[in-house]
Amino acid sequence: MASASERGSGEPSPSELGRPASAARPRPARVVRFTRTERALHWIHAAAFLVMLATGLVLYLPDLAAEIGRRNLVKNVHIWTAVAWAALIVAIVVLGDRRGLASAWREVQTIDRDDRRWLARAGRAPQGRFNAGQKLNTILTAAFAILLAVSGFFLWLGERDHTFMLDGAGTLHIALTWASIALLVGHLYLAIVHPTTRHALRGITRGTVREDWALRHHPKWKPERESR
Repeated sequence: MASASERGSGEPSPSELGRPASAARPRPARVVRFTRTERALHWIHAAAFLVMLATGLVLYLPDLAAEIGRRNLVKNVHIWTAVAWAALIVAIVVLGDRRGLASAWREVQTIDRDDRRWLARAGRAPQGRFNAGQKLNTILTAAFAILLAVSGFFLWLGERDHTFMLDGAGTLHIALTWASIALLVGHLYLAIVHPTTRHALRGITRGTVREDWALRHHPKWKPERESR
C-alpha cells in the first residue's frame, strides 16, 4: 500500500494512525432548539400526563379497574399527580426562562401564510422553529390540559359538595382524554417512528439538533449554534 508521502497528501490516513476511518469525520454542526426551561416544561407535562392517563383509564374502564383493584389508591395517585403537575408547571414558569417561554408561545400562536400553505399542501412550505403541525399540537395540548384540569377539579369538588356537581364535567373530561390520546399517538409516531422527523426528539431530550436538518426542515428559523 502506498504511504502518505508516496500519495503526496502530506498527511497520514486515519488507518495509518491506527484509527478507524469514521474517526476522521467531523462532528456535525448542531444548533440549539430548546432551552432547559422548555425541555423541563415538556417533560414535566409528559410524565404527569402519562401517569394521569394510566390511572384515569383504570378508574374509567370497569374490567381494568377490577383487574387492578385498589381504586382509592389509584384515585389518590391520579389527583395528587394533577396537583403536582400544576405546582411544577407554575414553578418552572416562575423560576425558569420566562422571557424565552413567552417568546416561544408568541411564535406558536402566530399562524402565518406559510403555515396555512404547509397545512394545505401537507408540509410543502418553509417553516420557522415550529412548523404548523407543531403549533397546532401545542395549542391543542395546552387547551386540553386546561380543560382537563378545570373539569377534573369540578369532578373532585362535586363529590364533596353536590352544589358544584356539573352535569357535563364527566363527559367533557372523558372526551378530552380520548382526544388527548389521539394527539399523543400522532406525536409519538412523528417523534420516534417517522424517519424524517424523529431527529427532532434529540432537540427535546438534549436541546440541540443537526444544523443541516434544521435548515432542511425549518428554513425560516435562524438558530444559534451550539457552543463547544
